[in-house]
Amino acid sequence: MNHFVRFLIKHGKQKVTKTLMVLILSVFYQNHVFAEYQQVDPINISGIVKDSGGYPLPGASVMEKNTTNGVVTDFDGNFEIKVASRNSILVVSYLGLKTAEIPVGSKTTFVVELEEDAQNLDEVVLIGYGTQSRKAVSTAVTKVSSQDFNEGVVSSPLDLIQGKVAGLQITRAGGNNPNSGASIQLRGVTSITGSNSPLIVVDGIPGGNLDLIQQNDIESFDVLKDGAAAAIYGTRGTNGVILITTKKGQKGKSTFNYSTFLSKEYVSTKPDFLTADQFRSAIANGLIGENNDLGGSTDIFDKLVNESNLTQYHNFVASGGTESSAYRASLYYKDSQGIALENGREEFGVRASFNQSGLNNKLDFSSSVAVNINDANLLGGDQFGVVTDWNPTAPIYAPYNQETEGQLVNPGMYGYYEPENGYNPFSQYENRFNQRKQITFSGDAKLGYEFFQDFIGSVFVSYQRNSWNDRYYRSSEDYDQYNSGSEYNGTGYAYKSNHLDYTQTIEPTINYSTSYGDNTFDVLGGYSYQYSTSEDYSMSNSGFTTDSFEDWNFGAGNAITDTDLPRPSLYSFKEDNTLIAYFTRLSYNYKERYFIQASIRHEGSSRFGSNNKWASFPAISGGWLISDENFMNNLDFVNNLKLRVGYGVTGNQGIPNYQSLVTLGTGGKYPIFEDGSDQATYYQTYGPVKNPNPDLKWETKKEFNFGLDFGLLNNKINGSLDVYSRKTEDLLLSYGVAQPPYVQSSIYTNVGTIENNGIELAVDYNVLNRGDFNWSINFAGSYQNNELSSLSNQVFSISELYGGNIGNPGNLGDAIRNQEGGPIGNFYGKRFAGFTVDGKWLFHKADGSIGGVSDMEEEDKTIIGNGLPKYYASFTNTFNYKNFDLTVFFRGKFKYDILNTVDLFYGNPELLPGNVLTSALGQYSQISEASQYSDYYLEKGDFIKLDNITLGYNFNVSEKSPFSSLRIYGSARNLATFTGYSGRDPEVQDTGLYPGIDDRNFYPRTITVTAGINVNF
Repeated sequence: MNHFVRFLIKHGKQKVTKTLMVLILSVFYQNHVFAEYQQVDPINISGIVKDSGGYPLPGASVMEKNTTNGVVTDFDGNFEIKVASRNSILVVSYLGLKTAEIPVGSKTTFVVELEEDAQNLDEVVLIGYGTQSRKAVSTAVTKVSSQDFNEGVVSSPLDLIQGKVAGLQITRAGGNNPNSGASIQLRGVTSITGSNSPLIVVDGIPGGNLDLIQQNDIESFDVLKDGAAAAIYGTRGTNGVILITTKKGQKGKSTFNYSTFLSKEYVSTKPDFLTADQFRSAIANGLIGENNDLGGSTDIFDKLVNESNLTQYHNFVASGGTESSAYRASLYYKDSQGIALENGREEFGVRASFNQSGLNNKLDFSSSVAVNINDANLLGGDQFGVVTDWNPTAPIYAPYNQETEGQLVNPGMYGYYEPENGYNPFSQYENRFNQRKQITFSGDAKLGYEFFQDFIGSVFVSYQRNSWNDRYYRSSEDYDQYNSGSEYNGTGYAYKSNHLDYTQTIEPTINYSTSYGDNTFDVLGGYSYQYSTSEDYSMSNSGFTTDSFEDWNFGAGNAITDTDLPRPSLYSFKEDNTLIAYFTRLSYNYKERYFIQASIRHEGSSRFGSNNKWASFPAISGGWLISDENFMNNLDFVNNLKLRVGYGVTGNQGIPNYQSLVTLGTGGKYPIFEDGSDQATYYQTYGPVKNPNPDLKWETKKEFNFGLDFGLLNNKINGSLDVYSRKTEDLLLSYGVAQPPYVQSSIYTNVGTIENNGIELAVDYNVLNRGDFNWSINFAGSYQNNELSSLSNQVFSISELYGGNIGNPGNLGDAIRNQEGGPIGNFYGKRFAGFTVDGKWLFHKADGSIGGVSDMEEEDKTIIGNGLPKYYASFTNTFNYKNFDLTVFFRGKFKYDILNTVDLFYGNPELLPGNVLTSALGQYSQISEASQYSDYYLEKGDFIKLDNITLGYNFNVSEKSPFSSLRIYGSARNLATFTGYSGRDPEVQDTGLYPGIDDRNFYPRTITVTAGINVNF
């Protein structure tokens, strides 16, 4: 039974049914209301629809705009239709051809010729510091517009394009926690210690803050995937670039828009731990001692779920403009409640933009500001791991020290049961708070002037500022403060921190375009300066004998003078960095058929050594529009065919500041006896905490990309195929060194190499376009392979990198070893060979024999799997019928392994009397030894998710209606998962060096149901 069925049965079938009924009734009610406005003054219209060659088009759609009134042309392309009035507009469309809108006016007979729509070749895409028509693009760039976004509630703006861009992985290992982010990776791992996330550019601001972007303000995403496209961003382009364009005002009359949705989450799966009854059955069967029955019945997982969670979103937009200016202002409010108790985020903000032209349209000015203010409750969300330690017969609340025989002896003093080897999350919820209040601001302005025809100079400036205040307090009634082993002696503890960072950017550019006959040139030149700094301050104190002040009177904490209490702390820190660059790009095309683009960026960074402050990042690419050649004329089924080839060099400076320099840290205090004094004066000592490296430089990635864009069968099928090969050199890593001559035992330097190659395919297929019904399919898929080619040279040597620590009990060590010459993400451990008759572990040894736990040596371990998916795929079906639209979205990951740590630790009866999975008394009941990490707990992770279903309805509105458009929709996400994996969810962390581990300290996966309205007026 799949997750969707279980969801309906267990988690609110009645609620979902009621929601759907409300939506359906709203549709028919509103349809009835607006129908009353419509006038009936029918006019008979006839005509014929042809293609650009004059051939009739059977099956073409002829609709009266903003109505459901429509017909389909017959075999000879003829049509007849009755329209409401002379003011009506005919909308004529045919698959693969441009849609035409024709006013009726005084005519009654029409001949309509539809032009070819060659895969939107005139579509404008962003390429970094400029735009380019789709036809001229010679690099790997993917554009996703707002009509193609995933609908429903999103925790990150990038969730809108999850599964929409081949090669882009967006993973939320933390589920829908409103206070966690997504892991983003494009075309695989490119670095060991540097950043692996793409550069985010928002409206031209490099390093734009995603907190300032909310879903209803985004116009499009343009993803620069290959080195030739990203090289214009130099040191920050190695992991690709995501350009986000927000909506702007348009000239015309003022318009308003209101959007809102309500969203609710339901747990999709939960771990199958013993219930209180099952636990007592184990006691009755002699598997657990009778003294472990604590007299209660608690499903701690269910108790931790916020059943009343509800997320609401409201957005109001005002926009408009004149012939020379335009504006748009967007205000929003969002209250996100997580599936976990004490886990939420409330935010509101504004985004406003303005642009104006003057001096005969030679001078352009544009500016925008954005503010986000949010209040996050960080206390809950991390407690679900307690399920593994909670005795299901333990109550949450219990009286203190009831010593009557057979009754619970509660170590807690204030009404909460406190396990000896665990904690009670509800006691923490009562006696703690953990809050973050954050303000994020962004402002930018751009001034451009056309000095003479097609020669434009401009200056872009931006300022980003982000600050937050963290408050944390544990009251004197918190168990950590008063238990018998506590250092706090029953007093309160407070912690407070503040963070501030800001970035200033200035980028003047010039752009010149010219044409000579069949030759067209476009030249860009520019300078970039960016300064970033951050400041942190924190303090803590304890010894608060009253909780009345909480964290607002740090001086009241006795730890300042009472040395028996933990020492108070003070911390402050500041850092900064500067980037300076010069860049230029030349774009050339001949006959709109042959395209060449070349760029170079020369950039300097304060993060690197004095010998390598500057580096150059060149790129070149070319395109050939094969379908425009004469020899293609007879291939009628090919409408568009373009070959692209590109090569680019990019850098990665995503490392901490000051790694090339000697920095000082504090040591001990040294006593000095001054002027014969009997009492010493203690002086703080300082010393170097790292070795300098004046040769420290960028990681450098060199990438080839071969692409093919195509449109077939009157553009019913169009898409792109890309094959790439990339090599990242001079990887940054800390290596051990001898003392002396080095002051410290390690140095941060450039040594290793990673190689990635892959294939990406994106296809759009217009399956059917018949009258009122349309069906289209979108597919995005990728294959990715990688190798950690080297980690060592003649001076510095490391043969492997271990990570993915499994943890306790058992101190099982690291699960993954990345080794020179091997792929990233290899699981490394023992090979399971069975059990002895009494349930002891058996493993394969390197010499071919079989041994028990005590017989295994390090050399017996080997590669047992890999946690990085080889294949990614997504599949979107979009249906339109009259005013209804339906989107069904699937996505999947394939050919990778998952380490099931929940089974590893809690599917073992040896853990009793601790809580275990029911499988520990069933499938795994034969085990009689402590858990061992081996391929016994590796499972295939392949899955397909029914990730999104959205049903919408667009109302017909007449001229008398107060609205210009109205849409309602219902959406459901993560509805069903088809997989052979036995754990809670196969979508685990698949980015970085240590993928494929299903962490037992999980945040629950959820099914999300959303209902929303969008109205324009």
